[in-house]
Formats: sequence, C-alpha cells, structure tokens
Amino acid sequence: MKKGTDEPDRIVQPIAMPDFALAFLVQSRTYLKGEYMPRIEKALAALSEDDFWWRPNDASNSAGNLVLHLAGNIRQWIVHGLGGAEDVREREKEFAAKGGVSKAEALALLHASVDDACAVLEQMDEDGLAASYTPQAHEVTGLEAIYHVIEHFAMHTGQIIWIAKARSGESLGFYAEKPGSLATLMWTPTPDGPAS
Repeated sequence: MKKGTDEPDRIVQPIAMPDFALAFLVQSRTYLKGEYMPRIEKALAALSEDDFWWRPNDASNSAGNLVLHLAGNIRQWIVHGLGGAEDVREREKEFAAKGGVSKAEALALLHASVDDACAVLEQMDEDGLAASYTPQAHEVTGLEAIYHVIEHFAMHTGQIIWIAKARSGESLGFYAEKPGSLATLMWTPTPDGPAS
C-alpha cells in the first residue's frame, strides 16, 4: 500500500534483457532516422550552396564537412565495425573539403550511410550488443559502438542546426508552439523516419 492511502503500490515489471536490447536498438534507429535526419534536412534546406560550405573560422567545420563526417563515422562504426562491410572511410577528406560536393549529394551520401547502419541495427540482438568489435582501432562492445554513434550524431546535428540558424537568421520550424503550452515536435519520430 502507498503510505497513507488505501492504494496498492505500483509494481514496475523489470524489462527482460532481450526486450531491453530490442528497445535500445529500436530507439537508436528512431534517433537516427526519426529525430536527427529530419532536423538535418530542415537545416540544410535553409542553407544556400555557399552557406553549406561556410566556416565561421579556420578552426571550425562547415555544415558540408559535418554531413560528410557523419556519413563517414556511422559507416565506419556501424556498417563496417558492427556489420562487417569493408572500411572505405577517408576521415581526413571529410574535414579538408571546402566544396566540390553539393548539398543534395552530401545529403544522399548521409541518407545511404544511415540507411545501411539502420539495416545493421535491425539485425542486431543482445548477443551482438555484448560482443566485442574494433571500429576505428577502439575495442568496444556493440552497445558502446552504437551509443557512441548516437551521441556523436546528436552533437554534430546540433552544430549543423546552429550553422543554419546563424546563416539564415530564422527558426527551422521543428516545433509547433502554442501560447501557454509546451512546444511539440512537428513530426512523430519512428525507427523508419518521421511520421506526420
């Protein structure tokens, strides 16, 4: 009983490991395809081709660099590291680029990398999460590799959004705002992408 009431205590059922593993993998795909990719798409839509390659200074990256970097990172850590595909990443080129790739080409490359990574995640299970892998010369479990990629993707998504807002001077329209209530996301994130 709850202290001071006649109500029974709420019993929270523990999540069985296979269910927890599945929930983690589904949420990881949801973050990538349903949360971060729609934000990147909206941010890039607000940028001209020149602004896509704009850098605030020599120590910073452009949105173009960040998109190429995200595509390379997720491909190396998930598609190669967990999925066993050939490692084709050329990391230095992701940061050295100052043009030569359009927004549409870079976004298509990122979509392909995210789709390939999500296909690997769909095939993972609790054994795969616990197994040891060596992407980018780091020995990690599958869970650590995925956790790294999601955190890394979120960080650079935020940087791309900042660049888009700084260059356009406008809100990117992620949220519906109603006076007196909390803002709500304009789409429903799912593991397969945004749903209206």
